[in-house]
Amino acid sequence: MRYTKFLMVLAVLILSGLLAIQINAGPKGQGKGKGLKPPAPVSQTGQTSCYATDGSSIPCDGTGQDGEYQMGVICPEPRFTYNEDGTVTDNCTGLVWLEDANCVGRKSWDDAISFCNDLASGGCGLTDGSIAGEWRLPNIFELFSLLDFGETNPALPPGHPFSIFDQQTWSSSTHIRQTYRAWHVHFNDGRVQYSDKINEDNVWCVRGDN
Repeated sequence: MRYTKFLMVLAVLILSGLLAIQINAGPKGQGKGKGLKPPAPVSQTGQTSCYATDGSSIPCDGTGQDGEYQMGVICPEPRFTYNEDGTVTDNCTGLVWLEDANCVGRKSWDDAISFCNDLASGGCGLTDGSIAGEWRLPNIFELFSLLDFGETNPALPPGHPFSIFDQQTWSSSTHIRQTYRAWHVHFNDGRVQYSDKINEDNVWCVRGDN
């Protein structure tokens, strides 16, 4: 009898531990307090043409290039919704971006993070009722998700509603081997590079959870 009770208690403890693991475990980056999510699909790059080594345009059939396969999830049409409150919703990721992508010009990395954290309705043409703490500087993958590699100047999907902006835009992601630097995106041609955090780059804030 005592042995049976011991087994019952042991089973309860094991099940409780497994439940705690399911609640608390999860890959880094899901956000504080967020549960498990399904795999995130990869979007198409937007590139539909193919090119030879010398840069000349060639037929895509049989090349194996991106332009032939065009792999990835097709984003909804329209890709973006202008909300008429200073914000634009990306219907592919669900993220909400400032319509005015360079409302404050260039700032150092620390100042860029502080600006986005403090941003609220009334700033940058916003009338969305947002409060400080809802906006943030996007990470490098969030910025990268906007790129269209079939476009240039800017490398954004056709028909995007964003205002014109500087080429280099800060992300909140630090270069892990050179931690005095952070990653940024060149929206003129889609380059992803890094820069010293004391340098000044464009600031484009985002909110929402993709």
